[in-house]
Amino acid sequence: MGTAHPPEPVKLVFGLLGSSPELLDQAVERLRLTFGPLEERSEPLPFTHTRYYARELGDRPWRQFVTQVELVDPGDLATIKIRTNELELGWATGGRRPINIDPGYVSLSKLVLASTKNHWHRIYIGQGIYAEATLPFREGAFQPQEWTYPDYRTPESLAFFTAVRERYRRQLRALPEAAAAPGQGRTGTRP
Repeated sequence: MGTAHPPEPVKLVFGLLGSSPELLDQAVERLRLTFGPLEERSEPLPFTHTRYYARELGDRPWRQFVTQVELVDPGDLATIKIRTNELELGWATGGRRPINIDPGYVSLSKLVLASTKNHWHRIYIGQGIYAEATLPFREGAFQPQEWTYPDYRTPESLAFFTAVRERYRRQLRALPEAAAAPGQGRTGTRP
């Protein structure tokens, strides 16, 4: 029989889709005020993978990823998703939101995203929120799955997440021994 242990903290990531680069800047500032200091921002890129968001975000939405400095408990993901949904509503007019904020996290083994939508590959984590392992990290790289969104598969996105994982790995190594999850000491054996 295994013994339950607290998980290691993870690196919080926000996927932003907005109607303009200026709105992405506003969202980044609200995320900073809500969740604390942010660390890294990807370059805003045109989102051309689907027209799914056109009704709310217009014909030329923009994609950007942002990470938080402080590590978080992965068990907080549902609460974080509820809070980002509330932030989105702050911009909504006429039932349309010009910004979409999807939180998730990077751990050593995967990128996880939160969603309000249930599908076969998602697991319920509470408060009406589901989570999916969007990008497992195997054989030295993030590996897209059949359900991985196209904009999370691009070379730019994969390079960004790989760099985030490396910063996260260094952060974990810098944590005091007492912060390590039981059985996962801070030795050189970490991937």
